[in-house]
Amino acid sequence: MKLALNNLGAHLKQAAQRGQLAATYLVSGDEDLLVAEACDAIRAAARQAGYSEREVHFPERNADWADIVASAGSMSLFGDRRVIELRFSGKAGKEGGAALQSLIAREGDDTLLLLITPSLDFAAQSTAWVKAVEAKGAWLPIWEVGPRQLEGWLSQRLRAAGLDPSADAVTLLAARVEGNLLAAQQEIEKLKLLVPAGRLDAAAVFNAVASSARYDVFALSEAVVTGDAARALRILSGLRGEGTEPTLVLWAITRELRNLWSLKQGDDPSRRPGPRLTSAQLAALERARPRASRLPFARLSSRALRADRMIKGRLAGDPWDELTLLCAEFCGLRPVR
Repeated sequence: MKLALNNLGAHLKQAAQRGQLAATYLVSGDEDLLVAEACDAIRAAARQAGYSEREVHFPERNADWADIVASAGSMSLFGDRRVIELRFSGKAGKEGGAALQSLIAREGDDTLLLLITPSLDFAAQSTAWVKAVEAKGAWLPIWEVGPRQLEGWLSQRLRAAGLDPSADAVTLLAARVEGNLLAAQQEIEKLKLLVPAGRLDAAAVFNAVASSARYDVFALSEAVVTGDAARALRILSGLRGEGTEPTLVLWAITRELRNLWSLKQGDDPSRRPGPRLTSAQLAALERARPRASRLPFARLSSRALRADRMIKGRLAGDPWDELTLLCAEFCGLRPVR
């Protein structure tokens, strides 16, 4: 079966009442905080069900998989029920895939298998061992909390911590922790101690929360495509502060410029040569379709060329300043003359 993060608690409660947890749980995702919390919930349910021992393995070589299968086939030292936890990249290979299928297909209820991986791409999701988990166990894919979902996620967490946040407080907190849920949770715990009255306003967030946001060029791409100037300029400043190469930033912006040009021409950007666009990127482009006909492509291309020449030292000036102007104009702000 396939689980969602918001129904994991209900699933574990019902399974505990029936006294029958799934024999295998697969938790995959790149949000470290959410993956850790989900695994903690599964482990707690397993302890309650009598799984008192825990083995943790980090298979990397073919021989590791053989050792894990042998360990799973042996009796527990004290005859207790146990959790066998495997942490790996999600790419098990031929030997690992066969070992996982053997573990998933085993009979008996003395062992619970917990598999923890990063997000699984389409090829990994199509492997026989993942299909076996879906058929005989439970797979919990954990998706990234993107900027469009972050404020709702923060508001829910703040209220669960006993705080009553204003809309401005949530917006400011989201700007300071975007891309870093671990820091977000730490800041929520800190605010819980600093704001005992419960009412949380923007001033309290401003005074208590340092900027812990983490950005990448793909976040910048989404911001410029959707015309979110404030976020795009904030991300650009963050990338500059983190030492990101301006060449990479320019590549990300010009790629989206070409994608929107394709939309304006009536073409499908997903069919353009280059890296495959994700579903989130395609959704952002679809939202930007009305903007494509209004963008000053010639002027934006000229500004991108100026930034490129500055990066290469062929034109005087700071490329980051030119990239800032490029992002601002891409987002629809009036150009500086």
